[in-house]
Amino acid sequence: MHGKSGIPSSPPPGQPRRRKTRDRRGRGIRGPLAPAELPLSLTRAEKFDDLVLDAVERLEQRWPQLAAVEFAVEQVPPPGAEFWSADPVPLGRAIRAASGEPDRIVVYRRPTEVRAATQAELVPLVYEVVVEQVAELLGLDPEIIDPETDDEE
Repeated sequence: MHGKSGIPSSPPPGQPRRRKTRDRRGRGIRGPLAPAELPLSLTRAEKFDDLVLDAVERLEQRWPQLAAVEFAVEQVPPPGAEFWSADPVPLGRAIRAASGEPDRIVVYRRPTEVRAATQAELVPLVYEVVVEQVAELLGLDPEIIDPETDDEE
């Protein structure tokens, strides 16, 4: 199936196209840069989810009742969030259980990431947000939830 110039032409209608088995320079088909299980291939959202899970696991060791709480990550707070929070853009929210549903803590990814200049700053910030929301949900001070949390404000 070559044209006059020796270059492969499109197959006739009704016949499947042959798939190339290697690239035109003979080095093979490109694959992923890293296996899917390595952190290099995680998206920013997945990395953020992992930070929240790490914070929750750390707190569950001291507060076993958190096993009944549902934790979630959302991109941004919903419209009207400024009415239920003292912050103009909240970083998280504790939601008391409705009929038949568990208590919920939501961490908002985008506003939290914006407040951290580096990944090194993001890790403690996410932990602090989770601690504050757990404290609000349990009706305790954040210092009681995690005495090691520094309040630098």
